[in-house]
Amino acid sequence: MRKFVICTLLVMQVAFAWAQQNPAVKGKVVDSKTQKALQNVVATIQSTNQSTVTNALGEFVFTTAVEGNQILLIRTSGYLPQTFTIEIKKGETLDLGVVVLEEDVTTEQRLALVVITDNDLGDDNSGSESTSGLLQASRDAYQQSAAFNWGTARFKIRGLDNEYGTTMINGVVMNKLYDGRPQWSNWGGLNDAMRNQEFTMGSGPSDYTFGGILGTQQISTRASFYRPGTRVSFSSTNTNYSWRSMGTYASGMNSKGWAFVVSASRRWAEEGYFEGTDYAANSLFASVEKRINDYHSLNFTSIYAQNSRGKNSPNTNEVTDMAGVNYNSYWGWQDGKKRNSRDKDVQEPIMMLSHYWKLNEKTSLNTNVAYQTGTVGNSRIDFQGVNNPDPTYYRNLPSYYLSQYENDPAIVNANDPSAYLPGGLGGIHTPDLVNASDPQVATFLDPNKRQVDWTAMYDANAKSDAGNSLYVLYEDRTDDTQWTANSILNSQIADNITLNAGATFRHLKSHNHKYLLDLMGGQYYIDTNTFGSNENQIESDLNNPGRTVGEGDSYGYNYNLYATAIDAFTQFKFTYRKFDFYLAQTFARNEYQREGLYRNGYYPSNSFGDSKKIAFDNFGFKGGLTYKLSGNHLFTFNGVRMSKAPTMRNTFPNARVNNNIVPGLRNETISSADASYIFRSPKVKARITAFYAKTENATETSFFFADGVTVDDGNPETADESSNFVAETVTGINKKNIGAEFGIEYQLTSTIKATAAASYGEYTYDNNPNVALTADEHGSNANLAPVTNYGEAKLKDYFQAGMPQKAASFGLEYRDPHFWWIGANINYLADRYLDIAPILRTDNFFRNPESMNGQPFPEATEERARQLLKQEKFDDLTLVNLTGGKSWKIGKQLVGFFASVNNLFDITYKTGGYEQARNASYRELNQDVSSGTPAFGPKYFYGYGRTYFVNLYINF
Repeated sequence: MRKFVICTLLVMQVAFAWAQQNPAVKGKVVDSKTQKALQNVVATIQSTNQSTVTNALGEFVFTTAVEGNQILLIRTSGYLPQTFTIEIKKGETLDLGVVVLEEDVTTEQRLALVVITDNDLGDDNSGSESTSGLLQASRDAYQQSAAFNWGTARFKIRGLDNEYGTTMINGVVMNKLYDGRPQWSNWGGLNDAMRNQEFTMGSGPSDYTFGGILGTQQISTRASFYRPGTRVSFSSTNTNYSWRSMGTYASGMNSKGWAFVVSASRRWAEEGYFEGTDYAANSLFASVEKRINDYHSLNFTSIYAQNSRGKNSPNTNEVTDMAGVNYNSYWGWQDGKKRNSRDKDVQEPIMMLSHYWKLNEKTSLNTNVAYQTGTVGNSRIDFQGVNNPDPTYYRNLPSYYLSQYENDPAIVNANDPSAYLPGGLGGIHTPDLVNASDPQVATFLDPNKRQVDWTAMYDANAKSDAGNSLYVLYEDRTDDTQWTANSILNSQIADNITLNAGATFRHLKSHNHKYLLDLMGGQYYIDTNTFGSNENQIESDLNNPGRTVGEGDSYGYNYNLYATAIDAFTQFKFTYRKFDFYLAQTFARNEYQREGLYRNGYYPSNSFGDSKKIAFDNFGFKGGLTYKLSGNHLFTFNGVRMSKAPTMRNTFPNARVNNNIVPGLRNETISSADASYIFRSPKVKARITAFYAKTENATETSFFFADGVTVDDGNPETADESSNFVAETVTGINKKNIGAEFGIEYQLTSTIKATAAASYGEYTYDNNPNVALTADEHGSNANLAPVTNYGEAKLKDYFQAGMPQKAASFGLEYRDPHFWWIGANINYLADRYLDIAPILRTDNFFRNPESMNGQPFPEATEERARQLLKQEKFDDLTLVNLTGGKSWKIGKQLVGFFASVNNLFDITYKTGGYEQARNASYRELNQDVSSGTPAFGPKYFYGYGRTYFVNLYINF
């Protein structure tokens, strides 16, 4: 016993002596106004990447730290970060005392970004959304400019679509299996509940997943991580909603081990910035945590965010010139109110159970089970045997009559392009035509006929002899049910080695169908395809021929998609005095299958029942290095090589009507690298990064009407070159993204801060991919996969569209000691391009269907073709933004005010657009363009003019 006591004392003495020799840093973090201790604040010694968090008393401590001059960063969501230069000496403890954090009122500004930028998306959300949603948690000067200052112009970080980033809630991936993109609306309006975020830039290491090449955003809803208190806010804006109210309460962890958070919000508008864009959204959030003991804790999170918004139409220059930038063709008057025919409705509640297990002081395991179900619907008008109700339908526009030509052989054989100019050889239009009294001629010239005529459609249905509706309102509906289970392990396996590992299982059932919303006064609707050429083809479901449907019924198309995805990753991070590096690897497997619920009349043997299963196996490897020249100067490098499965959207090219799978479909291959120099000091924070990314073998699908394309029905004698509704599949797409990023923040004085940021990019197509078309009109028993291969589309060196490739920003901010501030920034955006139509860049564009052996059009010239196919570049633009705020402490309450004005000088600009592919041949396009006002010119989206955002809040 005596020996045991002596040995124990000796060991304690050695341990005590060792502890005294190791340097330590400690401090206490409090709120600047309330002086309350702040829990879960992250303190990081930046050159070593050592981090710790404050406890319930606001205290943090580093028991060991690298000696010498270091930079200490203290940060938490909702507050401005604090940076300190510290000197750590051997055997001494550095006590920083009380560290005061000031509330960051610009949080509201950043958290409003997604709802500001999603209003101009297309029906399928096909990548037109900016990546600003990934940057809500960032404080880097460049990232903040990209998110807020450039986000409204649909800026994309490194030119990458958001499917290349990973968004997670409590470690559960939120990217959709259908298209690989997160559905921001699933948690929209819950700004306060979503404040606890971590962001990883590019392919850098994440503790939660292998990730993609755009970045990883991790949102934590663990109840004990929220600062206790109540927050109520009310906002006004003139963007896509007008008003927002929000309230949040967090209890903190009580003595019995319980913590809970509840939050609710409502956003609404009778009309948003664009005409007829109504908005209504209700969001609810609850998180409850039970701490079982020091090692186990359970957390349950539920999120319900219902969102309904009226869309705004993309318009041609012709329409905009006549009706204005704010014009929206989707709405019309009904009973004295504006009614939008194109609503997007989203309600997909999420429930998540998380188990946090602290195995020991160095190892933890987080396991999650998540369930999500609900609907996404995009409404529009359907009609049979009557005129198209769209006021911008091409036959309602003056351009249609200006672009008509006689079928004169002289034109066909003319080599002079002037033959196609207005008034040229054979032209049938005259100046008097557009002023004709015929009401069917140039309807759009009458301002009273520029909107959807709901009354006329109801009247047409009422006059139907059989009582059937000629017009109905339906929605393209997706009903998803998904289960997710995953585990994430974090372990400090040695003093300088950390292991992150995880595995995820996801299973999705996606029911897709055409859902009838409103008979519009009629008694029923006939479920037939009016384009069908025989008694079979007119049937949507041969198993139920001659069917009629009512409100709440499915019709037209009806199928299920099934997906099972598994993935696993491991990551090792090594930390040394001068170098840090990491290595990570991943494996993923995706399986897809389609189940047809209708036997389509065009594909009677290839639409009903199960398709074959298709599976994709993928691997990824990445690594990175950080060289710490000193506490102020760091150099980093990241590189990744990985493959990625095609999404379900791009696997089944025409899933609405058949079980076909894209022939020869392959995994996408992704390579990326970046190198950065980072400088950090209490006054200056700067980063400059060079990056390179290449994606290979990508696949994209789209749907449109096309004239002048030859679609093979399997019989060379009956190949058709007339108008067709086609599904276009472009395979083997290579894209190259190369550029540089720069951001700097300089504290000029204790109250004045200057920021500057710039982005230079060249985002291009890097090869000539393959184009194939399918047309339903050519489906038959003999040809179950009516695919016409058009060969290469000459896309190499065309620019990727949808975002600025060059951007710059400069801002000044004054922050007064009496808790008010004001800021301004000026932003320059350049090199923005129109989205091109691949079918126009194939050899078919020049092929004359009336000639023998597919000879080119006799009038076609190389010079004219270059003019017709030149990619449109949008004008460069400069936007000025103002921001400001003030906060007061009144008793125990904190009252705050935030306001911003964007696009101060009300600049009109295009945020994006696309070529219409209807004129898919040289002759059709040349005639249309030569008219001066093309009937099928490009369609454009426009950004907001001058807008404001005002927020008032109270913290209890």
